[in-house]
Amino acid sequence: MKKTLVGLALLASMPMFAQQKASITVRPDEGKEIISKHSYGQFAEDLGTCIYGGLWGGKNSTIANTDGYRNDVLQALKELKVPVLRWPGGCFADEYHWMDGIGPQENRPRMVNNNWGGTVEDNSFGTHEFLNLCEMLGCEPYISGNVGSGSVEEMAKWVEYMTAEQGSPMAKLRKENGREKPWKVKFFGVGNESWGCGGNMRPEYYSDLYRRYATYCRNYDGNVLYKIASGASDYDYNWTEVLMKNIGHQMNGVSLHYYTVLGWTGSKGSATQFNDEDYYWTMGKCLEIEPVIKKHIAIMDQYDPQNQIDLLVDEWGTWWDEEPGTIKGHLYQQNTLRDAFVASLTLDIFHKYTDRLKMANIAQIVNVLQSMILTKEDKMLLTPTYHVFKMYGVHQEATYIPIELDCKIMNLEGERNQMREELIDYPVLRTLPMVSATASKNAEGKIHISLSNIDLENELEVTINLGDVKATKAVGEILTSAKIDDYNTFENPNLVKPAAFDEVKVKKGVLKVKLPAKSIVTLQLQ
Repeated sequence: MKKTLVGLALLASMPMFAQQKASITVRPDEGKEIISKHSYGQFAEDLGTCIYGGLWGGKNSTIANTDGYRNDVLQALKELKVPVLRWPGGCFADEYHWMDGIGPQENRPRMVNNNWGGTVEDNSFGTHEFLNLCEMLGCEPYISGNVGSGSVEEMAKWVEYMTAEQGSPMAKLRKENGREKPWKVKFFGVGNESWGCGGNMRPEYYSDLYRRYATYCRNYDGNVLYKIASGASDYDYNWTEVLMKNIGHQMNGVSLHYYTVLGWTGSKGSATQFNDEDYYWTMGKCLEIEPVIKKHIAIMDQYDPQNQIDLLVDEWGTWWDEEPGTIKGHLYQQNTLRDAFVASLTLDIFHKYTDRLKMANIAQIVNVLQSMILTKEDKMLLTPTYHVFKMYGVHQEATYIPIELDCKIMNLEGERNQMREELIDYPVLRTLPMVSATASKNAEGKIHISLSNIDLENELEVTINLGDVKATKAVGEILTSAKIDDYNTFENPNLVKPAAFDEVKVKKGVLKVKLPAKSIVTLQLQ
């Protein structure tokens, strides 16, 4: 794996509420790897109102729709240029029987969503509805197959139903249900969280099941499946090692799940009511995904030195307590400027490991966890996280540019900021650089730089050394707000939104940028 040039240095202490300084050197000549657009992927689980009430209202809905899909949500997602969408789960995937979701909608059996609140659903959103949605959005589908409670035959027939051209029973059934031509389905997950809600399996057992199930996921009529194994949670490095050893190159990719979450028992904390200490803990926990990724990649490198197996972080994001008054198990949470920083910092990290990390799917697209969009009846709003994804869209399929970064570092305190023992050899508290940054060059030669000033109080002057890069000016956008816990509501949907940014000066190969406290900026050099 290549070595990314990122260094952090602690500058001399300065008075609070003063302008802080940082420096960045960009190395465009050292950029080799392409930032996969799929690292900006989305995730839509059959959970709460993500599907029903979020993406899908049904053809008889009084809310403006196209063939049952909400027009306002559709338009917002088209503008976001979603590259890949994962469905139907999550935990739901390993209880989902796909044949219950095909045929005339009025004839489909109802089901109880046991994983998420016990909601009774009508299965009106199924295979056709999902794959047609992907076509409308111009994105690739990522299907999660049922290993936990499904059979090999069931999974094999689903692949056949979706991708076989003709001459098979499943192709015939699909045509009878109104779809003549097969869909193109590349990404296929063989189970989800098999260590937990996907079956509570041991990695050795899951490895054997994967080999069996994946064998019968065939390629039909030129459709070539990219098969994804159900990978580890967070710090479970043994799971990755067992899969690499026992499955190896029978998989194209292996997943990893990492949430910025306080813990899995008790309260996870409020999405909107938090103090400065909570905020800085969140940033530290978010950044800990980097050493986690590095350790999993190191294991993969041992068994796959040629980088033929990809790492996919197909669930990530913040996880807070559900909003008061909402249905337990529906995981509906608000989205503040704090969540926007988790998005920008995480995407910065993903870019650095793009030689191995080829997909990521934030959880989730609408109304669940760290979502892009929130809906309420006929109303819709865009979250701060949506705005980060749109601002960062310029990095998709661009060449990653290594950088050197010097900035102030905060030493975090308290037991909850102690790094996990799986990452270190001795107890140590997290440290938090006050700046995060990333840079890329697109196919037209345009360089984009994204900067995050994590500091809640201090303005930041960033000096960016461009080297041989020729630039006379820079234009960009900024995302910030008066308070870190600001968020958009249906009454005030534009409280947190991007604005034009011009606090930039270019002179003799040096870019000077003045970043307000708690701000995220993306610049294009011209």
